[in-house]
Amino acid sequence: MSWSMIALSFIALFAGMLNSIAGGGSFFTFPALLWSGMAPISANATNTLALLPGSFSSAYAYRDDLALAHQRMRLHSIVIISILGGSLGSWLLLVTPAPLFMRLVPWLLLFATVIFLGGRPLSLQWRRIGPIGPRALGVLQFCIGVYGGYFGGGIGILMLALLGLFGLEDLHVMNGVKTLLAGAMNLTAALIFIAAGQIDWRLGLPMAVSATLGGWLGVHAAKRIAQQHLRWGIGAVAIATTAYFFWQQGA
Repeated sequence: MSWSMIALSFIALFAGMLNSIAGGGSFFTFPALLWSGMAPISANATNTLALLPGSFSSAYAYRDDLALAHQRMRLHSIVIISILGGSLGSWLLLVTPAPLFMRLVPWLLLFATVIFLGGRPLSLQWRRIGPIGPRALGVLQFCIGVYGGYFGGGIGILMLALLGLFGLEDLHVMNGVKTLLAGAMNLTAALIFIAAGQIDWRLGLPMAVSATLGGWLGVHAAKRIAQQHLRWGIGAVAIATTAYFFWQQGA
């Protein structure tokens, strides 16, 4: 096992934990895959596969909270909508020329960083509008699914804001729904990326195993960690990573 594989596996373990607690795991895994020398579209596809099992292990750990969510919303319908959005987003990624996608990477990271750092205030502002109905929830979740299938950075924050706008208030219930929907949109995206031959299995499989363990551990650590401090730490890394890719593009 190479040192790069070991390093990426540890990063995926950490990212899986982050995604189940505060989100932002892709700020670590996607740049790490690019820095390992992987082509940008393959790095994005492999990142999707690597973090996918962690979403489902987190969702399983939140199973009691998901049962509560099912009483408030048509959970199966939102899952299907997420799958459709993720399918469209992943197809758009595959038809994007690699040089164009690489030029988009800094801007995608910037968008994800702004959403990640400003998601909580945005959610509070949205709640003042009043609760939205199931149809608006479905339309907005489809849009998030398209973005998630294409890139995915910050989708957890977007979904938490959307679920708050729908009227959910219990953070653990919202996290459970978030991880399930992220898993749904990323599953269909991963299958499309596999069919297109864009997955680096040598690195993707060990990362997926690590992220699965991280996703399960993260749920059990969520109640013991000050999420606000963790969020600002992740935000600092996100800002530095975004600045690096803008600098690299201009160099």
